[in-house]
Amino acid sequence: MQYKQYQSVIFAAMDIRCTDKEMHIIRQVADASRQLDIDAYVIGGFVRDKIIGRKTKDIDVVCVGDGIALAHETAARLTPSPAVNFFRNFGTAQIVFEDLEIEFVGARKESYRTNSRKPEVEAGSLRDDQLRRDFTINALAISLRENDFGQLVDPFQGISDIREGIIRTPLAPDQTFIDDPLRMMRAVRFAAQLNYRIDDATWQALGRNAHRLSIVSAERISDEMNKMLMCNKPSVGLDLMFRSGIMQRVFPQFAALSGAEYIDGKGHKDNFYHTLQVLDNIAPHTDDLWLRWAAVLHDIAKPQTKKFEEGHGWTFHGHEVVGGRMVPKIFAQLKLPQNEKMKFVRKMVELHLRPISLTKENITDSAIRRLIFDAGEDLESLMTLCRADITSKNKAKVKRYLENFELVLQRCNEVEAKDHIRNWQPPVTGEMIMDYFGIPPGREVGIIKNAIREAILDGMIPNEYDAAWQFMMDKGKELGLIKEKSQSG
Repeated sequence: MQYKQYQSVIFAAMDIRCTDKEMHIIRQVADASRQLDIDAYVIGGFVRDKIIGRKTKDIDVVCVGDGIALAHETAARLTPSPAVNFFRNFGTAQIVFEDLEIEFVGARKESYRTNSRKPEVEAGSLRDDQLRRDFTINALAISLRENDFGQLVDPFQGISDIREGIIRTPLAPDQTFIDDPLRMMRAVRFAAQLNYRIDDATWQALGRNAHRLSIVSAERISDEMNKMLMCNKPSVGLDLMFRSGIMQRVFPQFAALSGAEYIDGKGHKDNFYHTLQVLDNIAPHTDDLWLRWAAVLHDIAKPQTKKFEEGHGWTFHGHEVVGGRMVPKIFAQLKLPQNEKMKFVRKMVELHLRPISLTKENITDSAIRRLIFDAGEDLESLMTLCRADITSKNKAKVKRYLENFELVLQRCNEVEAKDHIRNWQPPVTGEMIMDYFGIPPGREVGIIKNAIREAILDGMIPNEYDAAWQFMMDKGKELGLIKEKSQSG
C-alpha cells in the first residue's frame, strides 16, 4: 500500500475520524515534513477532541526541528496557498486554510521563573514538548512520520484519563501550576466543559497554589471564566473555582455571596448557590455571554446591603441599585469590555427586580409603561433573566410566581401594542422646543422634555405628536416662557 493511501486507513484504525479537509491538510503536513527530513506530529487539543468526538477548528503541529520552515513548506502544497504568519522569536507559525487554523511549533522544553508566566525556551524532543503540556489529555500526539504514521504517542496515560474522565497533569501538579498558574483556571474550565473530574492530587494542588494567580493577567483569567460561563451547565466551573479557593483570589466579590447568616432562627438563602442556580436556569435559553454575566452579577451587592430587621428578618434593600454601580468597577477589575456590553449588564442588574415586583401588586398601565421604557430593546433579555431568577425548593411557590410572571408579560404586550413605548422617541424634540420658544439649550428645555416623557408614561397624554405639542405649550406657559407668534405647531 502506498504511503498516501494508508494514511487514512491508520487514522481510521485509531478511531480518529477526520473530515476530508482535515485529512488533506494532515497529508500535506506529513509530506512537507518528509521533504524537510524532520519528524512531525499532530498534538494537543485536536487529538483530544477527535478521540472525544468534539468539533475542532484548529490543528496543532509540533515538529522536532524548524516549525516555521514546516509551515512554509506546508502552505506551498495547499491550493490556494495560504499566507504564513510567523513569529521568529517564539519559533511559531500559523496558516489559515478555509475555516481551519493550523499552528506549527518546534518541539521545545521550558523553564520558568517564579514571578513570570513567560518561559525560557530551548529546543527539545517530542517528550520534552509533551512534558510541558498542561494536562495528560492535552499531551497526546499522533505521528506523521512515514514509518509509524498514525501511531499514538501517549507517555502519560492520557487515553486512560479520557476514558475515566479525569483532569491530571503530566508533571507533579504543584510544578505544573507553579510554572504557569493559568493552568489552574484551565483545569477548572476543562472539567466544566468536558464534565470531567479533577484528580485528587491535582485538586489539592489548586488550593495550595491559588495565590500564584496574582501573576496572571486579568484578561487571561476572564477569558477562562467566559468559556466556563458558556458551558451547558455554567455552575460547574464557578463552583470548582470557589471550592478550590481560586474564586476568592480572582473574584472576591462573587465569593462573598457565599454563606447564610441566622439571627433569632431566621436566615437567608445562600446567595452564591442561588446565583449558580439562576445561571444554570438561564443557560438553556440564551447563548448571550453578557446576559449570562448579568445572571452572575444580578445579586452581587447583597453582602453590602444585607440587614436584619426586627420582626421582619433579612433584607437587601437597594441591592439592585448598588449592584448596578458595582458593574463598571467589576468589569474594569476583570478587564472585561468597558462598552455597550458593560452598560447592558448594568441595565439588567438594575432592572432585575422590576418585573418580579409587578407580580406582587395590582399592575397599573403606568408601571408597565415605565418597565417597557426603561428596558427598551432589552426587554426580552430582562424577562429571560427574571424568569431564571425564580428559584425555590417550594414547587407550588415557583409555579405561582411563573404564572404571575406570564401575566406581566401579557400586560407588557398589551400596553406596548396600545402605547408604543418600547424604543421610545419623543414626539416633540428638544430642537422643536427651542425653536418654538426661541430659547437656547438649557434647563427649561430639559424640564419640558422630561415633563412630556413623564406625562406619557403616567398616561396623562397619549404618545402622539398633537397631544405632546399641546402639553409642551402648557408647560412653557407654566415656566413663564413667552412666544410672540401664533400658538400653533
